[in-house]
Amino acid sequence: MKFLFDLFPVILFFATFHYAGRNPDMSVELAGRFLGEVDPAQAPILLATVVVILATLAQIVYIRLRHGKVEKMLLLSFALVTAFGGLTLLLQNEAFIKWKLTVVYWVMASSMGVAALHKRNAMRLMLSGQIELPEAIWLRLNLAWIVFFIFMGALNLFVAYRYPTETWVNFKLFGGMGLLLLFVLAQGIYLSRYVKEDDAKPNA
Repeated sequence: MKFLFDLFPVILFFATFHYAGRNPDMSVELAGRFLGEVDPAQAPILLATVVVILATLAQIVYIRLRHGKVEKMLLLSFALVTAFGGLTLLLQNEAFIKWKLTVVYWVMASSMGVAALHKRNAMRLMLSGQIELPEAIWLRLNLAWIVFFIFMGALNLFVAYRYPTETWVNFKLFGGMGLLLLFVLAQGIYLSRYVKEDDAKPNA
């Protein structure tokens, strides 16, 4: 359920874009109410941008009311989607919202890299309570995530600039999440050799 909750803004972004694309007259009229005159070709992405900003804000409010503390990563994501989404809406240029995902990936890679330079392994901090690994493996794991985030940021730009916006929107939901799941699965298989099962205790 948490996975779906985390994907909530992306799913709404995807659904809004495709619904608006199938109803061009409605999307132009609705976007025009908030943004003035809009390019019909830009209306779906503009509406989807408004929705993803509001959905991310709703996530933060819900978590704040329910749990009292909001994760820094979600706050960063909201700041970036508001900044880049706001530029997309103000300038009616979809390039900004497309860059947002790359910036998130590269900020995460940079923060993990800087932490590693200060002898703070981000992956060990997150997982040390769940698994014990040799120091060399922790370093490889941390480096693998840094490389993955850099790659995903570059791949996002490649798709954004080489393919139609509809393809990028589909990639944002299915491609990005699919590659993440495959990476986590491969990582789990690699780390399974270091997981030691507790010795069975004899019954009293």
